[in-house]
Amino acid sequence: MAFYERISAQRFLATEYTRGPWDAGAQHAGPPAALLGRAVEERPGARADMRTARITYEILRPVPIGPVQITTRVLRAGRSTEVVEAELVPLGAAAPAMLARALRIRVAGGADAVPAVAPGPQLPPPGEVGVTPFFPVPWETGYHTAMETRFAEGAFLEPGPGTCWMRMKVPLIAGEEARPLDRVLVAADSGNGISAVMDFARYVFVNSDLTVHLHRHPVGEWACVQARTSVDAAGIGLADAVLHDEKGPIGRSAQSLFVAPRP
Repeated sequence: MAFYERISAQRFLATEYTRGPWDAGAQHAGPPAALLGRAVEERPGARADMRTARITYEILRPVPIGPVQITTRVLRAGRSTEVVEAELVPLGAAAPAMLARALRIRVAGGADAVPAVAPGPQLPPPGEVGVTPFFPVPWETGYHTAMETRFAEGAFLEPGPGTCWMRMKVPLIAGEEARPLDRVLVAADSGNGISAVMDFARYVFVNSDLTVHLHRHPVGEWACVQARTSVDAAGIGLADAVLHDEKGPIGRSAQSLFVAPRP
């Protein structure tokens, strides 16, 4: 059981665990976001002394469940920073379905090279929060069954801000150990759903992008998305979130939203 099975170095087969809640044939954007993030860090020649500090995704079209190909290229290589682009193309498609552009920053030498200025834990840990089920989904298996969710504030069907601890029940790639960055990226795209301010049945509110900033490398199995959504009457929204692990805040995520009444 995993979100993907590896076919080759650059090709992967999406499993039914990637299935999103809106279309039985399309992936939730979280798993492909994590797959692109993994490709950025695993590409040939990737520097071990750099970490991903920011990654922005353009979700150009729904990602179908099936085989996909990932390619990467370095746009800028400097002594202290580099910019890497990755794209996901469904096998047989003429154009990518998702693009990612990552800023990687060189890590200062030594564990305590500079003073750390960051808050500690600010939320109840996941062990103190009860399991919260996903909202009803019309198929048995998908992203909603591959992730464990525990709300410290709000709920999927409760409008307003929400704070949700999330843990992968399956690895990103079959037979390969899940990494902390996988766990954050697979969860970050859920901010919009965690902090939904409108009725799912009456309104469409979908994101066509996702940006994740990380000031600290995540640790552990759990990632928490503390999200808030704002919507303008013109139908443009923003889901903004603080990202946490059990040691405290690690960064932020943001999603631009298209909002409209359902047909």
